[in-house]
Amino acid sequence: MLELFMFADRRSPPAFWLGSLFVVIGVLLHLPMFIMARAMHYQLAGMPMGAGMLWGMAFIVGGAAAAAYGLQPKTASIEAAATHERVVAPEDAPLTLWHWAAGAALALALVVDIMKVSSLGFVIPGMRVEYGIGTAEVALLPLSALTGATLGSFVWGALADLYGRRATILLAAVMFIGTSICGAMPSFNWNLFMCFLMGASAGGLLPVAYALLAEIMPTRHRGWSLIVVGSAGALGGYLAASGFSALLQPEFGWRIMWFLNLPSGLILIAVSPLIPESARFLVHIGRPEEARATLARFGSIIVSETEDWDEEAKLDHSHLPPVDRRFAGTTIALTIAALSWGFVNFGLLLWIPGELIAEGHDMGVAATIIALSSFIAVPVVAVAAVLYSRWSTRGSLLLMTGITALGLLAVVMRQSGVAAASNPVIAITLLMVGSTGVISILLPYTAENYPLRIRGRATGWVAGCSKGGGLICQGLSALALVPAIGASAIAIAVPTVLSLGLITAWCRETRGRDLRELEGPPAMSA
Repeated sequence: MLELFMFADRRSPPAFWLGSLFVVIGVLLHLPMFIMARAMHYQLAGMPMGAGMLWGMAFIVGGAAAAAYGLQPKTASIEAAATHERVVAPEDAPLTLWHWAAGAALALALVVDIMKVSSLGFVIPGMRVEYGIGTAEVALLPLSALTGATLGSFVWGALADLYGRRATILLAAVMFIGTSICGAMPSFNWNLFMCFLMGASAGGLLPVAYALLAEIMPTRHRGWSLIVVGSAGALGGYLAASGFSALLQPEFGWRIMWFLNLPSGLILIAVSPLIPESARFLVHIGRPEEARATLARFGSIIVSETEDWDEEAKLDHSHLPPVDRRFAGTTIALTIAALSWGFVNFGLLLWIPGELIAEGHDMGVAATIIALSSFIAVPVVAVAAVLYSRWSTRGSLLLMTGITALGLLAVVMRQSGVAAASNPVIAITLLMVGSTGVISILLPYTAENYPLRIRGRATGWVAGCSKGGGLICQGLSALALVPAIGASAIAIAVPTVLSLGLITAWCRETRGRDLRELEGPPAMSA
């Protein structure tokens, strides 16, 4: 276990640990100001930033840089990696204790990711009161966080292909710890900036975790495990945000929700020995001995190739998004699907409550309708996992996208006065079932469609586009340019239906297929 803390495959483990310590010290230097505000129920608006806080920021910046340096792979060049060795994970390999432990640790990483986004809804009311700001101004906070999360998905996904999967998760955790100081910021503008950084640091955990999980799971267990871990992370994130808010905010105010970044980031680093570096990545950067040590715990081996796959090596993998000739169609199809999901989840579903109230329903009735639809959609995750692993990966994504399209049609019909669609529960349930199913499948499916060299950046790109759709919708909300619900549904239906055709034409079936097929010469299959 000790060698897993020492990161033998990294340039300087001491630099990582010292940098992490500096980041923690930087956060702790902000706590005195927070504690001194206890008599004012921890309200810091308008207070000056002391020398300790400024020194703390310097410690955080320097510590993050040191940690990033220490986590660089210990290799001269990825192109110098061995080309005649590959990882073999038997299709019928059993799950080991290490598989379960790694899945649990990666689920925890996803809990941290989702918890921060979910916390926004719980801190905004207290923030509005403390800073004395209106609805339009406070809407900039989720917009800032979503912008950071979108960019973070792109950046961290690309870094995962350069630093490695485990190292990228650790670096994101260190930077996430640093954003704890958002809880001590005395002005709203500082909160906007720190919330952007918080989204950027946490936004990388989702795509990288999916990429790593796809690479360590045996083929026959890969599909369901990707969906179950992702869903457990999402559910855990929502529960953690609501639970901690109910437990801590009455005593410590809204700022405590940001200071939780410190313990949650430290916990993620503490369980890092359970998160393996991708053996495929270690082989890829020319460190087969470390790969063998990792594989020994996961029931896989490394074998010598009898021929060298030169075709894959000739492709240009520097693009973001990944648009090499083998993957351009897949990337376009999944990009449009991701944007469509963002439009529905962060746009239409957030606008519908206001529409119900405008129709004359009171807030309680509107909330009851949403809650009922959400309850109906709860079993979707289990259904999606079964369909994805036992039936068809591409077919499952098409089915859930089709249900979403039906939900958009129901919204249009309801707004047009069609009696059969007059009950709002019908449209909302279809949208929630479809969108829940799509996001449960989309990123696992993406991770299974790209080779090792670009799996991280491809998954990061699609994850970023899913948030980018929401970013566009939130921008329209901030500018008060949201069209009528019926018109919005028609506009969103266009890319949704388009994605159905593109996925059918350009995406492949991945159920039961070995990820190593992507590393070889191009081969098209149904």
